[in-house]
Amino acid sequence: MTRMAGDRRGAANAAAVLRAVLDHGPVARSGIPQLCGLSPAAVSRQTTGLLRGGLLRELPDPAGRTASGRPRIPLDLHTGAVGGPLAAGLHIGVPSSTFSLVDLRGQVLARRSFPYRDPRDPALPGRIAEELGRFLRESATGARPLLGVGAALGGWVRPDAGTVVRHPALGWRQEPLAAGLSAALGLPVRVDNHARAVAGAEILFGHPAARRSLVHLFVGNVVDAAFGIEGTVHQGPGSAAGDVAHLPVPGSAAACACGRTGCLQATASDTALGAEAVRRAIVPDPSVPLLVDAAAAGDPRADGLLRERARDVGRAAALLLDVFNPAVMVVTELSSVLHEGYLDEIRGAAVTRSHVCDDPARIIAPHAGPAVLPQAAATVLLGPLFRDPAGPARECEITSGGYGLG
Repeated sequence: MTRMAGDRRGAANAAAVLRAVLDHGPVARSGIPQLCGLSPAAVSRQTTGLLRGGLLRELPDPAGRTASGRPRIPLDLHTGAVGGPLAAGLHIGVPSSTFSLVDLRGQVLARRSFPYRDPRDPALPGRIAEELGRFLRESATGARPLLGVGAALGGWVRPDAGTVVRHPALGWRQEPLAAGLSAALGLPVRVDNHARAVAGAEILFGHPAARRSLVHLFVGNVVDAAFGIEGTVHQGPGSAAGDVAHLPVPGSAAACACGRTGCLQATASDTALGAEAVRRAIVPDPSVPLLVDAAAAGDPRADGLLRERARDVGRAAALLLDVFNPAVMVVTELSSVLHEGYLDEIRGAAVTRSHVCDDPARIIAPHAGPAVLPQAAATVLLGPLFRDPAGPARECEITSGGYGLG
């Protein structure tokens, strides 16, 4: 259905009100116009709709009535234990998937890991859907409506089609992930690349400067990147933006499957790091969490290897900083998410190599810390809701089980 100009204005106004409450709530309705630049009448219309739609709620007035006797009832996002909507998150990794429940402020309220032995099992999409359904049933959301599922994973993902075009580590090609999950769960599903999902979560819930411009570098079993400008994450033709697996790492001689040496994926991915840790007899299995635990327990070999990886990531980050010169650069890499010292190694190597960035504070870890991926996956669903709060309301109504067709 084609939108009229009034519909677009209404969507923009509703988004502005919801954003103001996200940033400043609880806030009196009378204070919202100056926060979002709308007239009191426009704010009144939008808050009424958002209250009716279950996205906002009124809180008790902590100061009672004003001198004139009129109540100043604060408004906030509806995160209450009764009626507060939730989004389900699904992050699909190579060794395991993570399920989560996230509220409108991005708080992860529940999560569960689902490990699997064979990531290339053809039945894996169905098994993930089955286990996610079990998690949602056992989490007993009760009186909290479930908005749907946001799913994030590495590789080439097309959000508009809901498909995974290519994920070599899982062996997926043209996988209709959104349709399969929706059919199995009976819920709306949105999918996106996890680097873009983290970037979207930073814009929505994280560092204020991320709304101006950011670059996100994801370093896990898959190495990806994403960038955003003025609050919008870039998709690119065919949604293929962000493939930095073969970005050269200065000084690296690691052999890559592409036939070259020094590629970022071959140098710094979790797969490469885990294999090197086993080769050096630091850990018995090629597991980065095991390596991080060993370093935390005082193993200098584990600490040294993690610092080597951090410096490699920093040198690659310097190239992205020089190309984009963003207000902030977000790096998702396990050791630096958990321990500031490894983030400092990334910062030091990046600033030393970069020609445009001399401020290490511009390089940050995700604001959600260890909850970055559970939150980011749910943000795949929540992001569009905050951009157009009235969109789902025109087609759906919130029910005790979630968004059902109206």
